[in-house]
Amino acid sequence: MSDVKAELREQFLDAFGGADFPVENQMDLVPALPDGPGTKFEAGDVSFTAMEMAAKLGSEQEFPYDTPEALVDDIIDGLEAKGML
Repeated sequence: MSDVKAELREQFLDAFGGADFPVENQMDLVPALPDGPGTKFEAGDVSFTAMEMAAKLGSEQEFPYDTPEALVDDIIDGLEAKGML
């Protein structure tokens, strides 16, 4: 795993780990984010907010998620599929 992916994975787990799982949709994740939809994720030359990520990954996610790890795995896969990583 690249350094950027590993760093983002850690940031996502920190940010989404506090959500009340299982989560049924993206809105269930918002209360867990430190700055809500404006929460920024940055690693290397990659940078985006939670809202930007949600808008681009909506079709890549398969809710519900039972664990933060399952959610983060799909986020990473979706970012790669969309060419954002």
